[in-house]
Amino acid sequence: MNLNILIVDDHPMTVDSYVNLLSDTEFQENLPTFIKSHNCEDAYNKIFFHFKQNINIDFALLDINMPPYKELNINNGIDLAFLIREKFTNCKIVLLTMRSEPLTVDKIIKGIQPEGFISKSDINFELFPIICKNIIDGEVFRSATIIESQRELFKRNINWDNHDNQILILISEGVKTVNLPDYIPLSMSAIEKRKANIKDQLLKGKGSDKDLIEKAKTLGLI
Repeated sequence: MNLNILIVDDHPMTVDSYVNLLSDTEFQENLPTFIKSHNCEDAYNKIFFHFKQNINIDFALLDINMPPYKELNINNGIDLAFLIREKFTNCKIVLLTMRSEPLTVDKIIKGIQPEGFISKSDINFELFPIICKNIIDGEVFRSATIIESQRELFKRNINWDNHDNQILILISEGVKTVNLPDYIPLSMSAIEKRKANIKDQLLKGKGSDKDLIEKAKTLGLI
């Protein structure tokens, strides 16, 4: 029985390294077949090819930061993960990143619920195949940096949902409040209420968007 493994990273040498490490790993009686990709467009096409051919993707390793597929608004590994969740509901997804800002981490965990979420700074060649095998066998894994990032939110008593996280992240990226409904499926009034609640928690209700972002950065949230 084949175990179809999708690996997406914009560095070909990294992809080949993952393949080499996992090729030497015993997955019970399953023989790994590797699907390699280096950008969002190619990954999208391969995901849909396998879906249309009724061929499962069983395990996906996705780097978060990758060249986007602008025509379909697939901007990173997170968007690919949502697509895989939709098309291959039993696929086990591992996200790899160099970023660990608490709100970004929280948004990804709540939105995708990946079986694996790994900071690249936390792993080495020896641990990587062991972690992947354990995830394939049914474990859920968060690397140390990701766990610490989640703890930061608990320490600060911040329990926002995904929409709240998105509002703050999008504002920090320069999106104006009036345009937020284009990115978040909420009315303007609902967004304004959530934004006011965020300001209450971080600024005690007083301050501009610039003040809000500076405070969030000072706290290490974004």
